[in-house]
Amino acid sequence: MKYAFSTLGLPGAPLERCAALAAEHGFAGLELRAHPEEPLHPGSPAAARAAALRSLTGAGVAVLAVAGYTHVAAAGADGAVLAELRALVRLAADLEAPFVRVFPGGGSLSGPAADANAVRRLRAAAPFAGRHGVRILLETHDSHRTGVAAARVLNQVAHPAAGALWDVLHTWLGGEDPQRSRQALAGHLGYVQVKDVASAQDLTPLGLGGGALPLARAVAAAPRDGWLCWEYEKRWYPEAAELPGLLARGRSHLAGLVAAAAPSAEAG
Repeated sequence: MKYAFSTLGLPGAPLERCAALAAEHGFAGLELRAHPEEPLHPGSPAAARAAALRSLTGAGVAVLAVAGYTHVAAAGADGAVLAELRALVRLAADLEAPFVRVFPGGGSLSGPAADANAVRRLRAAAPFAGRHGVRILLETHDSHRTGVAAARVLNQVAHPAAGALWDVLHTWLGGEDPQRSRQALAGHLGYVQVKDVASAQDLTPLGLGGGALPLARAVAAAPRDGWLCWEYEKRWYPEAAELPGLLARGRSHLAGLVAAAAPSAEAG
């Protein structure tokens, strides 16, 4: 199992600092928040992308994913959505990242209408992503927060360059058991996003193991050869503790969960 964390936990921080923290604490990768508030985003020039890649590679840290904000299930015309997807794919390719994260974002749409939008757009974008060596991952989030809902879309897309990002918070909020999430996403799963919160009513981020999420069961269900990415939502909760002081314990907690899950995984 390999470990990463999201730069959402270090809002606006230079990539050199993020990479140094990752290397120091045993995280092999970074999930880069691709937003204009951050050092890198789809509008960043080629020189900035190349410099970032050199810096990260020099630190021995990979870019796991470019975390975009495209809403593939939203109402409206396809053109702008597809342009956003292509821009995210180009950024990921320039950073040698295997994945791009997108949201469903159905908003006022639900059911078949939201599914149809997401299926159509992912089908259109997936071949472009595949040619660039990138896989677009639909996160379990908002209008499609369970594995079952995300799989309903991805089963129809049926393209290897379209897959799923399993956010364990949202499947939990959707009332879905981790084993059910994993079963639904089988064949689609890119990687797993872990986090912890006190309750469904208080989503302020906590150090891993300090909250209510069923992380042990989620880690036990995750592929042994995959990635676990810690998304600590400091950007949305400025009152939360600073991430750097939590990284060592968080990495140790994940390693402990992986070790505890190993016997049951082997038995299964």
